[in-house]
Amino acid sequence: MFERQILAKLEQWKTSSRRKPLILRGARQVGKTTVVNQFGKQFDNYLYFNMEMAENVRMFEMAIPLDDLVDMLFASQGKARTPGNILIFIDEIQNSPKTIGLLRYFYERRPDLHVIAAGSLLENLIDVKVSFPVGRVQYLALRPCSFYEFLGATGKHNLLALLREKPEMTVAFHEQMMHWFNLFAIVGGMPEAVKQYAETRDIVALEDVYETLVQAYKDDAEKYVAGNKLTDTVRFILSYGWASAGETITLGNFANSGYKSREVGEAFRLLEKAMLLELVYPVSSTQLPLVPETRRMPKLIWFDTGLVNYQAGIRREIIGSTDMVDSWRGHIAEQVTAQELLSLDDRVGQRRVFWAKANNGAEVDFVINHESRLYPIEVKSGSNSHLRSLQVFMDSCDHDVAVRIWSKPYSVDRVNTPKGKTFRLVNLPFYLIGRIHDILEEVSNR
Repeated sequence: MFERQILAKLEQWKTSSRRKPLILRGARQVGKTTVVNQFGKQFDNYLYFNMEMAENVRMFEMAIPLDDLVDMLFASQGKARTPGNILIFIDEIQNSPKTIGLLRYFYERRPDLHVIAAGSLLENLIDVKVSFPVGRVQYLALRPCSFYEFLGATGKHNLLALLREKPEMTVAFHEQMMHWFNLFAIVGGMPEAVKQYAETRDIVALEDVYETLVQAYKDDAEKYVAGNKLTDTVRFILSYGWASAGETITLGNFANSGYKSREVGEAFRLLEKAMLLELVYPVSSTQLPLVPETRRMPKLIWFDTGLVNYQAGIRREIIGSTDMVDSWRGHIAEQVTAQELLSLDDRVGQRRVFWAKANNGAEVDFVINHESRLYPIEVKSGSNSHLRSLQVFMDSCDHDVAVRIWSKPYSVDRVNTPKGKTFRLVNLPFYLIGRIHDILEEVSNR
């Protein structure tokens, strides 16, 4: 299996003097179990328990001292404890609310143990009044594979190395880089799809992988909700909502569903908890703090572009496109940009925002916080004179750097706004989104 970037964060957690039990969050099938199993090879003692197995639930919920439980965990797997460090991995922990509460005692009484828990629907347990050990656990989010992980999985280590150099060095390899990014946009970042494509180089054969994944999410609908009406709404979104990826949406009668705004909003919130999608809301300020305006219409961003392409039936259009920004009215370019931006951050609560000036019509696709400043990001080709919304943003912000994501090579332009402000426009090809913070740092310090 290919290596995931989150392994570096897990290694930092392992050696931290302030380590707490770690809860690894992520949508189903993004590779949580595989990552921890790979990480477990670094330990002298590694114990894996899946809480979908009733015997494991019974064992962890036994009313016995914690030290006795640890002895029992070793005995249950027929393993003798060897000298050295210990990692206990509790998978699908949402099936045992009592075990979630037990994490605080691992922290307080056995800080020598390394404990990781994982689950796909943990936040939904708040509705059944589970006592989370606040302040006694840490969280990390695992997303679908990034483009850089995709390159590693497909053996393109030479391109991966080149992407770590100065961005100007990528210009000579631009067409090759864009070829592989377009493939990534089609395949997506679900580990099973990436792994199969790396082995077969067959895009068509991935349809079975996507179909299985989507059906599994639909089957999970009963786990998200208790009421039949809401179950139907969740299933509707999982069936037809993919075609609205990258679009600004209205909740009432979403996708001509006939469902009311309250029903659709609740269903979306449940799917956000499952980390399958995000409603991205606008901000109207060009300064921190970021305060999303949740009364305004959001953009719908799904967690994986490969599933979007498959479910929306647009893979053929993207395969035949010469510029991703022109494909599917530009929405797939926004979707994959949003996905790459989120992959830069492993905080569970990290959210994306876009900028829209009220009563003006000016709108910028995304804004990001870098070194306590907000930087606008437009996903658009064409001449600089067409970037009217970006220029409106720059007229009211406190710096002189903006970003355009496009399909052309890296460059930096100087642009004058109608009000006379000169700013630097960083033209960033899609394959350099993963370096955006490094590049902003370099350009801003010039």
